[in-house]
Amino acid sequence: MARPSFSFSLILIFPLIFHLALSKTLKRDVKALNEIKASLGWRVVYAWVGDDPCGDGDHPPWSGVTCSIAGDYRVVTELEVYAVSIVGPFPTAVTNLLDLTRLDLHNNKLTGPIPPQIGRLKRLKILNLRWNKLQDVLPPEIGELKSLTHLYLSFNAFKGEIPRELANLPELRYLYLHENRFSGRIPAELGTLKNLRHLDVGNNHLVGTIRELIRSDGCFPALRNLYLNDNYLTGGVPAQLANLTSLEILHLSHNKMTGIIPVGLAHMPRLTYLYLDHNNFNGRIPDAFYKHPYLKELYIEGNAFKPGVNPIGVHKVLEVSDTDFVV
Repeated sequence: MARPSFSFSLILIFPLIFHLALSKTLKRDVKALNEIKASLGWRVVYAWVGDDPCGDGDHPPWSGVTCSIAGDYRVVTELEVYAVSIVGPFPTAVTNLLDLTRLDLHNNKLTGPIPPQIGRLKRLKILNLRWNKLQDVLPPEIGELKSLTHLYLSFNAFKGEIPRELANLPELRYLYLHENRFSGRIPAELGTLKNLRHLDVGNNHLVGTIRELIRSDGCFPALRNLYLNDNYLTGGVPAQLANLTSLEILHLSHNKMTGIIPVGLAHMPRLTYLYLDHNNFNGRIPDAFYKHPYLKELYIEGNAFKPGVNPIGVHKVLEVSDTDFVV
């Protein structure tokens, strides 16, 4: 079969570009982004020239703003303004951009809480606010973002309990909450998220036991990475944890956990990295761990294991880089 010619492709694409150029931007979105532009902390966005964020005959679209056609109008569907030292409170006007699918304001100096109006962004799939100075409790309205697949809130100063409303996000795959000041228990309701692959609540002030989190059969069916490190978790490692057969990384370091390590964990088929260091575990490490075909690293120091228990792999500091957040 002959391939379509380049000229034929242009014939198909040109009307779309022409339609986008002629369409007017929805006044709601124009107003919202100009309100953001006018705020003191956003004057650093020097590339926002003109009044229309989607561009007009004299100016191109604003940097970091992506627009799409919705009926007879252009609407803003993505806002990516990161690492430009934006200061001030979270811009509530953003919550008027009702067609947003991606909001990325990471690595700035935003302060204050996330407003409850965030729940208006029903089409949002990716929310990235990591590496800011946001604080206060998370609004339960985040649980209204039914299309959300990626939630990055790490490296802020959020406090209070992790809202159980996060379990109302059926499409959620990646949940990053580490390096905050969350307290209380991890909501067991998160185990009902059928698509959740990565859960990171490390470096907070969380309490409770893993048994409280893994309390029902069939929970966390797709989970690959579980980071619970650097909290105040107690109790032992429950045998039920071995039911998470998709798990590849289990990070329990720097807690107050006790007891022996169940042999069932050694039969988790995909387990690759297991961090148990700096707890109060005792007994022996079952020999099956040393025969696991995929286990590359096993950290055990800082516990009360019996003599002769050896680590697996070379101990190195786990570092977080931007590549961990590529979506």
